[in-house]
Amino acid sequence: MKKLINNAESAVKDSLRGVEAAHGDLVKVCYDPDFIVRAKSPVQNKVAIISGGGSGHEPLHGGFVGFGMLDGACPGDIFTSPTPDQMEACTKAVDGGAGVLHIVKNYTGDVMNFEMAQELCESAGIKVKAVVIDDDVAVKDSLYTTGRRGVGTTVIAEKIAGAAAEAGKNLEQVTEICSQVNKNGRSIGIALSSCITPAAGKPTFDLGADEMEFGIGIHGEPGRTRMKHGPVKDLVEKMANAVLSDLPFNKGDNTIVMVNGMGGTPLIELYIVYSELVAIMQKKGIAVKGKLIGNYITSLEMQGCSITVVKASDEMLSLWNAPVHTPALRWGM
Repeated sequence: MKKLINNAESAVKDSLRGVEAAHGDLVKVCYDPDFIVRAKSPVQNKVAIISGGGSGHEPLHGGFVGFGMLDGACPGDIFTSPTPDQMEACTKAVDGGAGVLHIVKNYTGDVMNFEMAQELCESAGIKVKAVVIDDDVAVKDSLYTTGRRGVGTTVIAEKIAGAAAEAGKNLEQVTEICSQVNKNGRSIGIALSSCITPAAGKPTFDLGADEMEFGIGIHGEPGRTRMKHGPVKDLVEKMANAVLSDLPFNKGDNTIVMVNGMGGTPLIELYIVYSELVAIMQKKGIAVKGKLIGNYITSLEMQGCSITVVKASDEMLSLWNAPVHTPALRWGM
């Protein structure tokens, strides 16, 4: 195993120190317990939004802390849920009096620990709501979840909910728009290679030289099927059919689309995927009104990608286009 780390035990904290050094104008990093908040937290009389999950998916979530998106993020150990005390401390640090929304990916540990943190914060007088993201169409249950996994729609939900909060909407309104993004978002991912967690020091799973995993999870969970690698056009058609038929998406729909790299896939390949996906959607009469292409919710150095499509209302599109200024996502400012 070759990784740019000092040791497996210190990797997350060492990374947080790098975030602090690089983006101290935008965020503040707190330690013991570990969490990231806006540099000028809390923002008074604004709904605050926090999210979190295991590290190894960067820039999710810490890279999305800032104006127009998250107020705070809780990083767990690699592929491990943050603890309730992290979430409680982060919630209290960002509460500006208008309540706090927790955006939670549907993994058993994340859901359980965020629920515990919510109870602790509510007992302290903080109003807290939660939305669980469960957009992965690949499998219904997995090693980590009951129900569908939470993946790429998380990024879009954080952006749209963050803009709604920035616009002055109340906690119930921000929660509702976040819920609508989740209900209208669908994702699927594929892997050409495994990732290697620092603690394990070996691939999470084995793939043959001509094999790929279809419907992979962001922790290396198995997907729908293992299949032979082939032309990207055929692969994207299979991915698009799985996503677009699930909601389903129909002619005339407006959408926000994300083609996301899993950490080890170059942009040249992600743009090829996007080109094929857009061509399929155009044939179906589905309009792409917003887009992201790049690494936004990764799995360490895994080669592969995911696609996310969200059916977007006019309100969602307006909030999507609103200004954002975070370490990993910036426009309109």
